[in-house]
Amino acid sequence: MKVFVTGATGFLGRHLVPALRTAGHDVTATGSAGCDLTLDASLSRFTARYDQIWHLAAWTQAGDFCLHHPGEQWVINQRINTHVLDWWRTAQPQAKLVAIGTSCSYASNGPLVEAGYLTGEPVPELYAYAMTKRMLLVGLRALAAQYGLRYLYLVPSTLFGSGYHASGRQLHFIFDLIAKIANGVRRGDEVVLWGDGYQARELVDVDDFVNAGLQLAACVDNDIVNVGQGVEHSIRWYAERICAVAGYDPDRIRYDETAYVGVRSKRLSTDKLRALLPGLTMAPLESTLDRIVREYLEALRARGPAAKCA
Repeated sequence: MKVFVTGATGFLGRHLVPALRTAGHDVTATGSAGCDLTLDASLSRFTARYDQIWHLAAWTQAGDFCLHHPGEQWVINQRINTHVLDWWRTAQPQAKLVAIGTSCSYASNGPLVEAGYLTGEPVPELYAYAMTKRMLLVGLRALAAQYGLRYLYLVPSTLFGSGYHASGRQLHFIFDLIAKIANGVRRGDEVVLWGDGYQARELVDVDDFVNAGLQLAACVDNDIVNVGQGVEHSIRWYAERICAVAGYDPDRIRYDETAYVGVRSKRLSTDKLRALLPGLTMAPLESTLDRIVREYLEALRARGPAAKCA
C-alpha cells in the first residue's frame, strides 16, 4: 500500500513509520519542519493516490502545557485537522484515514468507554485540546456520512517506549518520573514528585500500540477504538518500580500535593479492542518499564558525571 503519515517525526511517528515500511508499504512521512499543516495549501504538493492516511500531527505537550496555551491549541489544532480532513475529502477520497485521539477527551467522572467519548465535560485544564480532538472525530464522522469515506479513530492510553524525544518539550508523566529519579541517583538529590502519588495512570508500549493499530486499520472501518493495557497503577507504584531499577531509596521521595496532577484516574476500557482483536498480546508492563529505565540510566552515564556546584 501507499501510506501517508502526518506527525511522522514525533514519538509515535518514529515507531509507526518503520513498522509500516517493514510491512512492505510505500510510506510518505511528513513532519512539521517540512510540511506546515497550519497552512491551507500545505498538502497540495502530495499528489500520489494513497491507500491510507495516518494523521498523528497535533500541537500539544505533556504536563501543564495545556494550562498555558488553550487559545493557541484551539486555533492551531483546528487548522491542522481541518486542512488534513479537507485534503482527504477533495484529493484522497479513496484513502482510509486513521486518526489519533486522546484519552483526555473523555469526561473525568465516568468510565472511559468509546460510546462516551463525546459526552460529558473534559477536565477544565485540558478542555480546549480535548475538544479539538472531539471535533476531529466529529469531522471524520461527518465526511464519512456525506461522502462515503472510510476512517478509523484510535484513542491510546499514555504511550511510552524506547527513543522518547524530550528535547525542549515537557515530559509525559512516566518519563518525568524516570528523569527525576535517575537524576536523583546521579546527583544525590531529593526527588520531588507532583501530587500525593495516589493518582493512577495507564501505560501502553508504543510498539504494542502500533501493532494493534495496524491490525485494526486492516479490519475496522468508521469506528472509534481505545488501545491500552486496560490496567492502571498509582504514581507511587511507578516510582517504586523505577527506584528499584535505578537504585534510589523511595523513602527519599517527597510528594508535592500543591502541584498540578490532572485527573485522579485514567484507565481506558479495552473491551472493544479485545473483542475486535481477541488474539492480541502486549508486552508485560514491568519488563518494558524496567528496560526504559535502564536505557535512560545508560544514556545518563554516557554523558559523564553530573556537574558540581561551585
